[in-house]
Amino acid sequence: MEAALARRPGAFEALVRSHEKVVWHLLLRMVPRREVAEELCQEVFLKVFQQLHRFRFESALGTWIGRIAFSVASRHLRRKQLPLVESAAVDDDDSADPFAQLADDMDLQQAFEAADDSARLAAAIERLPALQRAVVTLFHLEELPIAEIATITDMPEGTIKSHLFRARRSLRHWLQ
Repeated sequence: MEAALARRPGAFEALVRSHEKVVWHLLLRMVPRREVAEELCQEVFLKVFQQLHRFRFESALGTWIGRIAFSVASRHLRRKQLPLVESAAVDDDDSADPFAQLADDMDLQQAFEAADDSARLAAAIERLPALQRAVVTLFHLEELPIAEIATITDMPEGTIKSHLFRARRSLRHWLQ
């Protein structure tokens, strides 16, 4: 962070590389159209670059960047009049081939079942409202604690727990 603030060559690029995964997951879950998420990801890091001098070291850098990403995605959803809490339409993305790198000794039946389970889970997550998708992603994929998710979303911890509970309940129902 200090190197990025001092505008040292490559410092901001390193900062982006270390935080792009969480930003990408968050944006893609809130705005499930890949091309829109790519544009918003660029907007997030542009804002981070422009606002570096405002980072006050009161929270983790990842939390601060996550908060910017959440704000950018929320603003996009409001601008497009897409619901944050209700389910949004999702584009199918069949670019992920679960069998792309099968080994010769791999059990195809087991791989197929695992891929099918993963596809069903991914489809169920995409059915969740944008906010619940974001919370599930941050908690289960990024393994962030509830307190950090609350900071990122600017919501009370109890509200985050409630969204996580409702998301899990919906996922359980859809996957049974």
